[in-house]
Amino acid sequence: MNDIRDLYGRMIAGWNAGDAAAMTRDFADDGQIVGFDGSEVSGREQIASHLAGIFANHKVASYVTLVRDVRELAPDVMLLRAHAGMVPPGTSEINRATNAVQTLIAIKRGDRWRIALFQNTPAAWHGREDDANALTAELQAAFRK
Repeated sequence: MNDIRDLYGRMIAGWNAGDAAAMTRDFADDGQIVGFDGSEVSGREQIASHLAGIFANHKVASYVTLVRDVRELAPDVMLLRAHAGMVPPGTSEINRATNAVQTLIAIKRGDRWRIALFQNTPAAWHGREDDANALTAELQAAFRK
């Protein structure tokens, strides 16, 4: 389970560094992402190219994450679920509008874990203001640590 947490942590660190190669290093060759806006990209090289364009044109917000669950789905297939918030550049506050639920599916190929799918879904939680505020507060506390 720690291997999967580490895999996720390296991917998030790559995003936070604005480094497409680092973010995609652990993706399977046929890995996929589903972005916050619903965009889908397939293939490690295509994902790296897509992200490189984002990083070249934008100073991205940094992720703050809370891993909620890591479990085995089948032999050599793991699921990680997390909540994430984003701290825009030059600020120290989580932007509640960009809170997300993140899902990572990892597969073991040989002796290495690879990311098969990373999905980043908005945590809008319509009609659940108390829950959305509580998540933002929890993420903010994690950021301050």
